[in-house]
Amino acid sequence: MYLSGMAEVSDVKRDFNKEAASWDKEPRRLKMANDIANAISDEIKLTPTMDVLDFGCGTGLLSLNLSPFVRSVTGVDNSHGMLDAFKAKIENQGLTNVKAEYLDLDKGDELVGSYHLIVSSMTLHHIREIGPLLERFHGVTTPGGHLCIADLDPDDGLFHDSNEGVFHSGFDRAAMSRAFIKAGFSAIRSRTAAEIIKPTPLGGTRSFTVFLVAGRKID
Repeated sequence: MYLSGMAEVSDVKRDFNKEAASWDKEPRRLKMANDIANAISDEIKLTPTMDVLDFGCGTGLLSLNLSPFVRSVTGVDNSHGMLDAFKAKIENQGLTNVKAEYLDLDKGDELVGSYHLIVSSMTLHHIREIGPLLERFHGVTTPGGHLCIADLDPDDGLFHDSNEGVFHSGFDRAAMSRAFIKAGFSAIRSRTAAEIIKPTPLGGTRSFTVFLVAGRKID
């Protein structure tokens, strides 16, 4: 199934550990996390009985936006640097319903637990094979639970300053919706969640849109 706006771009992993300390200093990232959280809350009724998994949580920007409205948020990531920044926030804010854990599926780690809502923001374009990951998400989603993926619409390979570690130059929303269905989710809907205006490697600035695709596990 062809999801990407373009063919895969790079087979080299990006070192997010080096970027962790300055990650939150970019205002557009803070705004995007807030916009995506708002889009999720528009699509999914967040309740105090919900346990949430944030896959590719980074420094916890999305997790912390969702945590006041749910029972718990577990953030997982394969960057120790990002997780250290997230854990510092958890400690500094005295949060008891949020935790950050290391997970690297490429090294054989497994998704465990059971979640009413799984979210992932701006992570899937760094994952080579999307289908198997969605199936793993389905396996740890409770019956009646939800999956929400936020990522780039096709971006012509211009969103990132470097395409190191980028396997997909954005995704086609319809194809992503079909991938949700193949993985076992239903009631699929999509919408624009955020807009990002930033310089491109070719010079000048461009507007990039971030979609939200949401689905529900029925069985």
